[in-house]
Amino acid sequence: MSLTVLEPGLASRIVDAGRPRTRSLGVSVGGAADRRSLALGNALVGNPSDAAALEIPLKGPRLRAEADVGCVIFGAPFDVHTDSDRIEVGRTFTLRAGEHLHIGVTSVGVHAYLCVRGGFDAPAVLASRSALDTVRRNDTLPCAASTIRTRFCPEVMPKFPDAWCVAATPGLQASWFDEAEFFDQPFTVTPASNRMGLRLKGDALTMPDREMISEAVCPGSVQVTRDGQCIVLGVDGQTIGGYPKIAQVVQTDLDALGQLRPGQGIRFTKITLDEAIERNRRAHAELRAWTMRLRLSLEAFRS
Repeated sequence: MSLTVLEPGLASRIVDAGRPRTRSLGVSVGGAADRRSLALGNALVGNPSDAAALEIPLKGPRLRAEADVGCVIFGAPFDVHTDSDRIEVGRTFTLRAGEHLHIGVTSVGVHAYLCVRGGFDAPAVLASRSALDTVRRNDTLPCAASTIRTRFCPEVMPKFPDAWCVAATPGLQASWFDEAEFFDQPFTVTPASNRMGLRLKGDALTMPDREMISEAVCPGSVQVTRDGQCIVLGVDGQTIGGYPKIAQVVQTDLDALGQLRPGQGIRFTKITLDEAIERNRRAHAELRAWTMRLRLSLEAFRS
């Protein structure tokens, strides 16, 4: 049983929670750009948070169901419809055998996730089902036949502000810079941005007259290039880098980076390490509570 790709859309790919234990091999984390949306979408169809789903950026694919499949699309508010009905993002539905699913574009945000009951049965590489390649026309996306009752939880739907503000701690080379130049100004996301990182445009930071040896970096590291502009590394970012790091976006705010599109504004709020740990703890506890609640409520009322 499967979904067949009739039109691939723009760089859609199978993702899960990524490869967190391979950075010592020089392999990027990968996985979903917005892990919160992946986890909540999976919970709505009764899956574990890290089940494999189809990540859809900006413009989605057209798919055909080869059997009944219980689904949800969660994340950015894409224009979605089947051959006969309009589909609301965040609301579960059953795609019937032979039906086409058309996923159009989104006017805000970047990513949404097509989650199916049981997840997509993609091959595992380095303990992850996240694909290195995007889907192509006539690809088969294996998944189990299933159905699901309609359910919707407005309390967990993501929000998409015109300008984003994310929390960050000082980076390893923060003392090389005047931090006020960074934290006190707005930046704009440029078109030269992708899953590897967001290139930002703002007032150039004053560069120090010194060099550094390449060292470890990770998603959320804010590097400053030689022209004084900033790059925020994404989930497909490299594992080492030679640019100084003025800041580190806290873990719970990384999902926002996956929803920022070219032309949008972003500011950084400076917090301490202790504040970052507490912020992450609260966010993870809230997400765990919601995913458990959504999964248990589905199991209590099996379709």
